[in-house]
Amino acid sequence: MAVILVIEDEPPILVLTESVLQQAGYETLTASTLAEAQSIIHSAPKIDLVFTDVSLGEDHEGGLQVGHVIRQTSPETPVVYTSARGLTDGMKSLFVERSSFLPKPYTNEQLVEVVASLLREEK
Repeated sequence: MAVILVIEDEPPILVLTESVLQQAGYETLTASTLAEAQSIIHSAPKIDLVFTDVSLGEDHEGGLQVGHVIRQTSPETPVVYTSARGLTDGMKSLFVERSSFLPKPYTNEQLVEVVASLLREEK
């Protein structure tokens, strides 16, 4: 079973995302801040994919920082970024390899499909 780290600072969205992924057969770990995410990344025995909001509270690019932490600790781990704000070219250049962007709002089906697609590429 693949393990997905979900990072979202809005509790209702975090709960819904976690539920959808669990119903799709994934194990989830959750964080709502950059600090929580970094702690999990450094302590979890296995993370197969990271799903993160680009903006985490006051840290408007916290999710991008998560991507860079993942690249340092586990470069093969795919990252899915999400945001309700549009992306600038500058933000896109900060994305790491093996990453994808899923704009908010997204459907449950879109969430599961992007996750499944990146996990298939990993094998």
